[in-house]
Amino acid sequence: MISHPRSLVAILLVACSAFSFPQLTPGSSSKNKTRNGRDAKSSSTSVADLVVYRDPQFAFTYKVPYGWVNRTAQMQDPAADPQQSKLLLAVFERPPEAVGDTINSAVVIAAESVASYPGLKAAADYVGPLTELTTSKGFKTVGEPYEVSVGSTSLVRLDFSRELGKLTMYQSSLVLVRNKFVVSFNFIGGTADEVEELIQHLSFSAQKSK
Repeated sequence: MISHPRSLVAILLVACSAFSFPQLTPGSSSKNKTRNGRDAKSSSTSVADLVVYRDPQFAFTYKVPYGWVNRTAQMQDPAADPQQSKLLLAVFERPPEAVGDTINSAVVIAAESVASYPGLKAAADYVGPLTELTTSKGFKTVGEPYEVSVGSTSLVRLDFSRELGKLTMYQSSLVLVRNKFVVSFNFIGGTADEVEELIQHLSFSAQKSK
């Protein structure tokens, strides 16, 4: 069994889930919401300053939904050793501090050194640690982990959900091992269909031979 440290992914998922909780205020009105129920208020300076995130080290691209909020820099740990762990992307549908009565959809992508997990050789070996960390925060597993393909790239997928009153938060994590790092792509949404749509924004390119 693979043991796990206090991992970057664990910290990020906790923070991301907290930011995604619906925040209710007394007397809140639908007047300030868009047609899909999302909070319409956003600061023009907080809107994501990137449309497409490209990562040459791990050979993937993520198309950030238009108008989403980029919190990658704010969630970075300045004390973190990039040789051990790195936050690649953290974006939200609305500012985490904004009030809303729906799930704040999010995408968090992170990488951790395989050396941090003695015995980890393949993405499947990360299933245990990630499942344990996620379920310890109130999520439940949805089905068994399984292999999926994004283009020609194979990953392991884990699905989770968490009940929040009348709402349900859905999370799917895709994992692969590449360049001596385990990379996790974590998607949070208010419906399973929304999570599927977010996953469709992910693509991979051929790795350059060394």
